[in-house]
Amino acid sequence: MARAEPSAPRGRFQSMHPPPLLSVQNLHVAFGTKAVVSNLSFDLFAGEKYALVGESGSGKTITALSILRLLSNAHSSGHILFNGRDLMALPEREMRDVRGRDIAMIFQEPMSALNPLQPIGRQIAESLELHEGLSRKAASAGAVELLARMGIGEPARRAGSFPYQLSGGQRQRAMIAMAVACKPRLLLADEPTTALDMGVRAQILALLGELQREYGLAVMLITHDLHLVRGFAQRIGVMRRGELVEQGAMGAVFAQPRHPYTQTLLASLPHRNVRPLAADAPVVLRAQGLRVEFPAGRGWLHRRHHTVVRDVSLDLRAGETLGLVGQSGSGKTTLAMALLGLQAIAGGEVRLGDMKLSTLNARGWRQARRKIQVLFQDPFSSLSPRRTIEQIVGEGLMIHAPGLSPEERRMRVVESLSAMQLEAGVLPRFPHEFSGGQRQRIALARALIVEPAVLILDEPTSALDISVQHQILQLLSGLQEQRGLAYLFITHDLGVIAAMAHRIAVMHEGQVLEMGEARQLLDEPQHPYTRQLVNAAAFVLAGDDV
Repeated sequence: MARAEPSAPRGRFQSMHPPPLLSVQNLHVAFGTKAVVSNLSFDLFAGEKYALVGESGSGKTITALSILRLLSNAHSSGHILFNGRDLMALPEREMRDVRGRDIAMIFQEPMSALNPLQPIGRQIAESLELHEGLSRKAASAGAVELLARMGIGEPARRAGSFPYQLSGGQRQRAMIAMAVACKPRLLLADEPTTALDMGVRAQILALLGELQREYGLAVMLITHDLHLVRGFAQRIGVMRRGELVEQGAMGAVFAQPRHPYTQTLLASLPHRNVRPLAADAPVVLRAQGLRVEFPAGRGWLHRRHHTVVRDVSLDLRAGETLGLVGQSGSGKTTLAMALLGLQAIAGGEVRLGDMKLSTLNARGWRQARRKIQVLFQDPFSSLSPRRTIEQIVGEGLMIHAPGLSPEERRMRVVESLSAMQLEAGVLPRFPHEFSGGQRQRIALARALIVEPAVLILDEPTSALDISVQHQILQLLSGLQEQRGLAYLFITHDLGVIAAMAHRIAVMHEGQVLEMGEARQLLDEPQHPYTRQLVNAAAFVLAGDDV
């Protein structure tokens, strides 16, 4: 099917500017009686990088799926003009030609979007066969070339790999290869870097920028991450509750946001607010020469082991936040589990206050468990779906304060929830009834009800919208000031850690490569790997050519 050529410019304005490649006009989308997108209008020009931003539930992804007409059970109205044709009025047969060939989409979670039963090379080749009419052999060769262009090592071998055999960054690159295989004119990128660490995120953004320039693509980046927006797009549209509340040039919107919601989003970006540590603050957690090994199969005469944490030493003082940063797979979470006593250690020792964990008996371990607690990345997975909020938050008291009466225990639960800015009315409810930010507050109430000295925070804000992230960070800062809590804050987000940490430790391949005062380490990183992380974060924040 021949591609339609742009219609001739009309009018004074259009004589100065080419017509938009994509024009969304008064789009309305509803599921039943619930409107999720209302009167949405915006233009996207050929070769332009446009960002559609907003928090979860604002209608961003629904808008992208509407452009490709991939929504089911939805009532849609309005017009979506692509290259002069109204996609809303096209027969389904013609829309199948548009999808993948003229407009392609990169989905947020490639593990869900890729077929788990087919090698990635076959999935890419299928698009070339369908839209470009290539033979199976030519399409397979084209798939290998595309994987190489995406920066995937050993592309011929990787073409035969299944999605589960690839890393998150490799899966996303494979998804991008599939999207650009037929050189579409418009690429819809729906949260393409959300689940990736900062280094891989910078690589994916750089790749998208290169492809945009090389192929002349128009790119619509859908995200809730304002860092990505500032570093990538030329224009921005801000969505809230299904409506476009503000749009304009990137610099203008960031410098002088007009709508209160945009102002709130920009004010939610992490800002450093770290109080100096008391000179006499005691050490509450110390690790010396810590080593963790996992079995790596059996050798001829003995079992082999893979060392995932090697010779790590650190200490944490009361009221201090130590940021632990590094790429996925660097050993951060394994180290945290070892400090919690939830992962066996092969060498070294951990001291919690004056307790040496390796020498504790059952009673000693119970005391230790009370002094060190953890807040996980995904509270929905860490909260039991079968228990009420009262049972979840009060569980620690059943173990560590068994002498409390039911009335006293309930009073303590209410007090802990109140400190997290949650009302007593939540007690009989279940985790699925709450938002992500509320679930994280509930998880925090559960951890702090036993009054620990140390709290390990494992990516506690990475799954949250920017404004909710801001609220949780403020809450953590306030609790630390009030209670003298020590935080081990694990994250790949250098913006968050720069706002929260007194000191930063950088992990890579199981080792701590560099540790120091937060601002000095970020301003003057000494190790090449640390410089790489800092430069990647700077790329995401500032972009390369905007």
